[in-house]
Amino acid sequence: MTYRAPVADMLFALRHVAGFEAALSSGRHGDLGLDDAEAILGEAAKVADAVIAPLNRVGDRHGTPLTEGAIATPPGWQAAYRTWIEGGWNGLSADPDHGGQGLPLVLNAACTEMWNAASIAFGLCPLLTAGGIEALAQHGSDALKARYLGKLVSGEWTATMNLTEPQAGSDLALLRSRAEPVGDGSYRIVGAKIYITYGEHDLTDNIVHLVLARLKDAPAGTRGISLFLVPKVLPDGGRNDLRCSGIEHKLGIHGSPTCSMAFGDAGGAIGWLIGEENRGLACMFTMMNSARLNVGLQGVGIAERAYQQALAYARDRRQGKAPGAAETSPIVAHADVQRMLLTMKAYTQAARGICYLTAEALDAARGPEGEAAHDRASLLTPVAKAFSTDIANEVTSLGVQVHGGMGFVEETGAAQHMRDARILGIYEGTNGIQAIDLVARKLPLNGGATVRAQIAGLRRIAEGFLKDADPAHGAIGARLRAGIESLDRATSFQLKALGSNRPEAALAGATPYLRLFGLVQGGACLAQTALAANAARKAGDTDPAQPGRIALARFFADNLLTAASGLEESVIAGGGFTDDAGLALAH
Repeated sequence: MTYRAPVADMLFALRHVAGFEAALSSGRHGDLGLDDAEAILGEAAKVADAVIAPLNRVGDRHGTPLTEGAIATPPGWQAAYRTWIEGGWNGLSADPDHGGQGLPLVLNAACTEMWNAASIAFGLCPLLTAGGIEALAQHGSDALKARYLGKLVSGEWTATMNLTEPQAGSDLALLRSRAEPVGDGSYRIVGAKIYITYGEHDLTDNIVHLVLARLKDAPAGTRGISLFLVPKVLPDGGRNDLRCSGIEHKLGIHGSPTCSMAFGDAGGAIGWLIGEENRGLACMFTMMNSARLNVGLQGVGIAERAYQQALAYARDRRQGKAPGAAETSPIVAHADVQRMLLTMKAYTQAARGICYLTAEALDAARGPEGEAAHDRASLLTPVAKAFSTDIANEVTSLGVQVHGGMGFVEETGAAQHMRDARILGIYEGTNGIQAIDLVARKLPLNGGATVRAQIAGLRRIAEGFLKDADPAHGAIGARLRAGIESLDRATSFQLKALGSNRPEAALAGATPYLRLFGLVQGGACLAQTALAANAARKAGDTDPAQPGRIALARFFADNLLTAASGLEESVIAGGGFTDDAGLALAH
């Protein structure tokens, strides 16, 4: 089953959910117009559909064998990567001063979704490079930027993120890799890292590793970590003292090499400091925050692809007779299959809206809105990452279910989507960590004013919807309003718990709280598309997608958003399990 980028749905979400059309009208993006955006997404779709997507199955079957320290990417990978960078896609939103095109992040977000729907394993390489570009651009010295940024922006070189070590998973305070200054401005890095995506490959002749390590006598814990740029090939053309010591044999994303890296076998890999000594974690979080939104977009992309494949199969596969049918029906005519397919589509479009909103907030942060938009993006980022990747796991699982027994065998490809999606809730900070980040760090921003402003915005959407009392909307407005009230009460509980002597009650409810936030924010996104679709329909638009958008928003409100009240109860009443967890787990 091939992939076709849903450009029309993407543009509709950009315009009516992310506010992209209003941003264009305000002049925020210079002379860029909606026609330009449509043309860019159309060209991206051609590359995603025709160049990258056919390689997805190839990458899964071939893997990335390691031979004498070198990794061979799957057949067709090198040619596809050359085509991709020659189109300028790697630097779409990068600063023009460094060779980028300076286009909006929200437009790049839509393209990122396409690359990863076509093949997550392929899309992972530029995803890490994008984060490396951002970290280096914000924190690197002028000399490092002059030497490396242009090559990274063009895609001639790629970047990696080296955080995790065998003894230190998510707890970076346990890092042991060490760095020693040489006296000429460089450092010698010694240590071992694991789970390094594209740590070695044959797509480019140089790989720029961003590595966390400790200086001698550095403060204990995360306050004593520094960030270093450690290239595979040194400026003089010599090979640096680093190597890929092994690759992981994984459940999915087989086309993406996940490497163990050894630094300093022969005395120390040469590296240069990024930012200040002992301030490396702040620099790395620049890279991680960029990556977290992009991982959310990976979730949207693979969910979209799984939905497209399941829908095509359901239209083709015949079994049983639907009510009123005279002969065997395609399974898409059966109510329960329709429920699964609509759940897949509704979750995917809700997650797309959340991710695009997050990217729009990052764009707005560069303009007059500044700090307020930055705080909004900070609030939304853990939701975009965790909600989108949680639903990716659910949607790809439903895709297997729609296929029935054929979904459980590899030949249909449905199983690959499920296998590939499973990592998304784990890397770049597990979804449990995202939930803790949302509750413990993002809710208290500005004394809770940021989340209160977001909830007030959701209320305005619901109120506007209720004012347009059209029977076509069904109960969308009422259910959205009820969900917002559940979110508001749960938010008040969390903020109060954080300020009490029992913060564990807030953390115990963090995961259901994030899900509640995602459901309500996603429901608001679909409500906005329904309102815009209904307005277009009334204005004479005969596109059948418009009533379909209204129907999908109704389905979400009636079948998925109804979980909001139960999640509220889990947040408020469910945290007490921590008192008895030890007893329950002991037997």
